[in-house]
Amino acid sequence: MKFLNKMERRFGRYAITGLMKYLIICYVIGYVLEFAAPDMLNYLTLEPYLIFHNLQIWRLISWVLIPPSSSNIIFVVIMLVLYYQLGTALERTWGAFRFNLYIFGGIIFTILGALLLYVIYGVNTPVSIGGSFSTYYINMTIFLAFAVCYPDTRVMLYFIIPIKMKWMAVVYAVLIAYSFVVTGSWSGRVAIIASVLNFLIFFAATRNLKTVSPKEFKRRQDFKKKVNQSSQSRVKSTAGAIHKCAICGRTELDDPNLQFRYCSKCNGNYEYCQDHLFTHKHVE
Repeated sequence: MKFLNKMERRFGRYAITGLMKYLIICYVIGYVLEFAAPDMLNYLTLEPYLIFHNLQIWRLISWVLIPPSSSNIIFVVIMLVLYYQLGTALERTWGAFRFNLYIFGGIIFTILGALLLYVIYGVNTPVSIGGSFSTYYINMTIFLAFAVCYPDTRVMLYFIIPIKMKWMAVVYAVLIAYSFVVTGSWSGRVAIIASVLNFLIFFAATRNLKTVSPKEFKRRQDFKKKVNQSSQSRVKSTAGAIHKCAICGRTELDDPNLQFRYCSKCNGNYEYCQDHLFTHKHVE
């Protein structure tokens, strides 16, 4: 948290306000290319071999234009509206700098994952892996992030079924795990790992982990024990007492010089010590 706060104070002025709007524009451009000139997408994919051997440097960024695949225009519109709303809400919650950090973190992790595969496969091996990298899983982690921040917010599934975001997040997490298992290539798995890793690292960095540390857990347990012991000793101290003040709880066992009287103006049998007999509020 301290590190992020320092980063925000130093670089916060460079954050892009309304970043989700620009991402949606990128998706729209990608969908237009997909329907109008699908062959153009082959020049936008994240292909490390072509980046280093053919100097196609633009591929480090242009792959962001490749949208999640879908042939249903209605679903596309609904998805764009949904993720715009979720992203905008997260930016309002976190601030522009942290939302920028979350989105660009997912992009950077994806690029690093692709470069790692490039090294593993062999830098001189022309393996095509760019088709597995898109913003699909980054979008899914936007949904997960919103669900973590607003778990009890309700959405209308298929515009009919009300369901809380936390349950939708569980469904999304299962879908991500299922995709990881059934995907036929390591490039697809790396894309999933990169997005989920960014999600986990970001939330670990923005949470106070001291509250879940073993030391803090032991401190809370010791505090509860002391409170229970204090309550038990208080009960024992009043056991066998004849008089007890309704205000401070003291008895003749606490101080044998204390005097106790019943109040005739209180509705009920309330007994008070000498310090509270004339200062208490009458029970009506």
